[in-house]
Amino acid sequence: MRRDDIRNIAIIAHVDHGKTTLVDALLRQSGQFRESQLVGDCILDSNDLERERGITILAKNISVTYQGVKINIIDTPGHADFGGEVERVLRMADGALILVDAFEGPRPQTRFVLTKALEVGLKPVVVVNKVDRPDCRPEDVLIETLHLMDELGADNALDIPYIFASGRSGFASHDPEERGGTIQPLLDMVVKEIPGPEADREGPFQVMVTTLVWSEYVGRIAVGRIMSGSVSPGQKVGVIDRDGQQTNGVVEAVELFDKLGRVKADKAEAGDIVALVGLPGAEIGDTVCDPAMGEALPRIEVDEPTLSMVFTINSSPLSGKSGKFLTSRHLRDRLQRELESNVALRVSEADHRDSFKVSGRGLLHLSILIETMRREGYELSVGKPEVIRKQVDGRWHEPFELLDIDVPSGDVGSVMELVTSRRGQLNEMHAGAGTHTHLEFSIPARGLIGLRTRLLNATRGEAVIHHRFDTYKIMEGDLPRRKNGVLVSQVPGKTTGYALWKLQERAELFVGPGADVYEGMIVGENSRENDLVVNPVREKKLTNVRASGADDNIMLEPPREMTLERALEYIEADEYVEVTPTAIRLRKIWLTENERKRNIRKTG
Repeated sequence: MRRDDIRNIAIIAHVDHGKTTLVDALLRQSGQFRESQLVGDCILDSNDLERERGITILAKNISVTYQGVKINIIDTPGHADFGGEVERVLRMADGALILVDAFEGPRPQTRFVLTKALEVGLKPVVVVNKVDRPDCRPEDVLIETLHLMDELGADNALDIPYIFASGRSGFASHDPEERGGTIQPLLDMVVKEIPGPEADREGPFQVMVTTLVWSEYVGRIAVGRIMSGSVSPGQKVGVIDRDGQQTNGVVEAVELFDKLGRVKADKAEAGDIVALVGLPGAEIGDTVCDPAMGEALPRIEVDEPTLSMVFTINSSPLSGKSGKFLTSRHLRDRLQRELESNVALRVSEADHRDSFKVSGRGLLHLSILIETMRREGYELSVGKPEVIRKQVDGRWHEPFELLDIDVPSGDVGSVMELVTSRRGQLNEMHAGAGTHTHLEFSIPARGLIGLRTRLLNATRGEAVIHHRFDTYKIMEGDLPRRKNGVLVSQVPGKTTGYALWKLQERAELFVGPGADVYEGMIVGENSRENDLVVNPVREKKLTNVRASGADDNIMLEPPREMTLERALEYIEADEYVEVTPTAIRLRKIWLTENERKRNIRKTG
């Protein structure tokens, strides 16, 4: 039996193809909200980091009602590093809106999320978005998308329903030349083409936990789609964990998604996406079921992490100046809490005391976690990102990624030189849109660390770069290290303009005058290969003898701004990024020069 009063859909696409903006149009034209309830753009991007970066990081559930049918909408991230969010929530849907930019066409993440959607059997509907762009090519993009679906093994790919739309302008149409109207044709297509959920309402209760929500009032809330049976407040249930162990409990409250929030319900049935209150031990992937049943659903399987970093306590002399959580216990508790909801993350004890090895899907995945922690008041030090290797048949293998670059045709040579120097191999090259050229490389994941900044510098910020995990291959030779050494402070204090003025002749500075520094802190990049120990707090000697000429006019260049991602890409194996709520600093692991020399002798 299928329910005809519900549709569960996921919206999936490549980053910046307009998922969240399309959801805005659906909300505004649903007729269920006052104007004051829908303020601004990207309404579902409620997280501060999401709004600042203009990307979706966390998957979110909302619902709208259209012609008596409740449509549960799951908005998913578009960036490859947050693929774990996509993989865990697709289980709740029966169909997927595949959004494709009417100019760019299918991109690397389109292929990734489409593969995952087809694996779990979702019914796809193609939405060619942004057809109001002056350079759009909607019909060509539609053909490219249908060919991709056929390549990925979709059933009857050429018969997949499609529609043309503009989320920003708020219209959808079956005519690619149409430039007005409402979003109603898209809602009609969802109701018509997406099947209702299979619903065994009389069977034993069974639901898989796919999302965890935290409330200060009721604690942990488990969210998932009911596969069979029904649930009511006060009902006894069993929770089956990953080891097959069952723990019995009582559901204190049942909530259903309604508009932008949740409402309490007396009963939820098979096919509903439900939030259960009162199960403090539930984890993502656990099965909540009838206690007499004791049968678990297949657990959520997500792709393994490819990148790891060492997280450790902040041991610098400036530790504790701005943060509230400083100890390894604070760090351990926070990382364990993150594991409860971040299914693509892995945490283990590192070799060193007070250190943890944290593994994720990519640099952005881990840097978002670090940025969130520093905003919560944590201080920590982070080591150089390293790829996760595997030993197969006695040989080491490493992750390789497919790197897509759209670059101005005049910069193709410099881009090729940068990528091939990091062991990238050209797979494909063809003329892109306008004056751009499209390049596709296969490159070791470690070769990507620090490459984005260099590519953007080489193309004056005009390169469009995307990458996704491909496969594990035999590990190749070493990659070129950072060409330049660094300036390392030999004394603590506040930097002076006079000292920095003298240093900038041989280096590019990371700090300005009046900044707090300490021994072992990195204050700039040397113009040569070697590290240089310097005194950035030196003051001009004052005497009682008047100079015959005027003092030199000190002119300082602006220091290089080191964002978190840029700092993580920059550091070498003997360096840390010091992260606090108010500052991001670079430092040597061994702060004194004697310690650094001893460590070099030990390691050879």
